[in-house]
Amino acid sequence: MNTLLSHEQLNQQDLALSSQGHSVLRPSLGLIVVGFFIAGMLYATASVSIAQLIFPKQANGSVIELNGKIIGSNLVGQNFVSEQYFHGRPSAVSYNVDGMAGSNLAISHPDLQKQIKERTVQFAQNNHITEQHVPNEMVTASGSGIDPDISPESALLQVKRVAQQHHLPEQRVRDLVQQQIQPAQFGVYGQARVNVLQLNLALDQLSSTTR
Repeated sequence: MNTLLSHEQLNQQDLALSSQGHSVLRPSLGLIVVGFFIAGMLYATASVSIAQLIFPKQANGSVIELNGKIIGSNLVGQNFVSEQYFHGRPSAVSYNVDGMAGSNLAISHPDLQKQIKERTVQFAQNNHITEQHVPNEMVTASGSGIDPDISPESALLQVKRVAQQHHLPEQRVRDLVQQQIQPAQFGVYGQARVNVLQLNLALDQLSSTTR
């Protein structure tokens, strides 16, 4: 039995396939346009508008202003090196939001071990404690590299140094730290923490009012 198709039959099949392709292409393009409008424009506009209405501070980056000038954000750590201020976590990217990352070095890597040792010695000397009492968070960089918070325990370890530098009673500085502690969200999520930038701003205010 001859199963070969004639040229006429082949042309008819090609036309049929072409017609089916056009019939599928039109709704596909329509779905792309509708999806772009809903997900790319309508949803984005609605979510931004609702965020600006309900959470305007967070929607605009949780920026912190002082005398009308933006000095930072609640979400981004800064490199405080002066002995007069509380220090935050180390950063592997110099607190650069464009390159958020950790060091990506294994704990066994000699370079990381050297960095941790140097930071441990420095923190212990600055705050008059033994190396065994230095918290891990104060000598290791966070995964993001811009962590703005430290634990209340790490902040309290720095009270003596900061109080001496500002000529303030230790108890007053300790009370200031306690006032800046943010509890776990809803008492369940995360841990208690202290925002280092907010704490240092409050410290400046306390220092200026006691002069």
